[in-house]
Amino acid sequence: MLWLTSTDTRASMLPAAWLIPTSERPANLAERARLRRNVAGLVLDHQLGQPHAAIEIGHDKRGRPHLVHPAGHGLHLSLATRSGMVAVGLAERPIGIDVERVEQGTEPPLAVLHPSERDILLALPAAERPLAFAQLWSAKEAYVKALGTGFAHAPERFCVRFLAEGFFTIEDAGAPSIGIGAARLMKNGDQEDLAAAIVVLA
Repeated sequence: MLWLTSTDTRASMLPAAWLIPTSERPANLAERARLRRNVAGLVLDHQLGQPHAAIEIGHDKRGRPHLVHPAGHGLHLSLATRSGMVAVGLAERPIGIDVERVEQGTEPPLAVLHPSERDILLALPAAERPLAFAQLWSAKEAYVKALGTGFAHAPERFCVRFLAEGFFTIEDAGAPSIGIGAARLMKNGDQEDLAAAIVVLA
């Protein structure tokens, strides 16, 4: 899985995630959607060799984005916006991407986690829990985006298992596919800590 930081960079392989800083601060859902579509269009312009104006992004009945035009590409798309960062995920299988801000100085809502995840966080010093929670939650958000369910698939029902070098798997007895992912930490323009995750269904 590739992590890229410029809309001008074409991924040499998929899946790939573009994390694009922005100074825009959308005031509502419509503005956030416009920003995501605009950044995704720039990414796809270079990735597909199509002019930005010819790229059309739509949404299915569950709200999951997909590439309407050009057709016949076989690609899956996921988008996210958070705290001065726009994320674009592209893969040949269902994909989800998410970015979360690390809420320093706050106690994470452990009730929304799988019991095994709660145990891991409770074993950490209190000061380290916000970062660990943001990493877990971005992975969970990315997973349910890949599924196309949102959190109708309850977050406490499945477990994120982190592996070496930022990779993780999803343990979910109720899902027909295996979730494989990668995580990354970064800072935005305001130097706030952010956690990003990408999940592809195998």
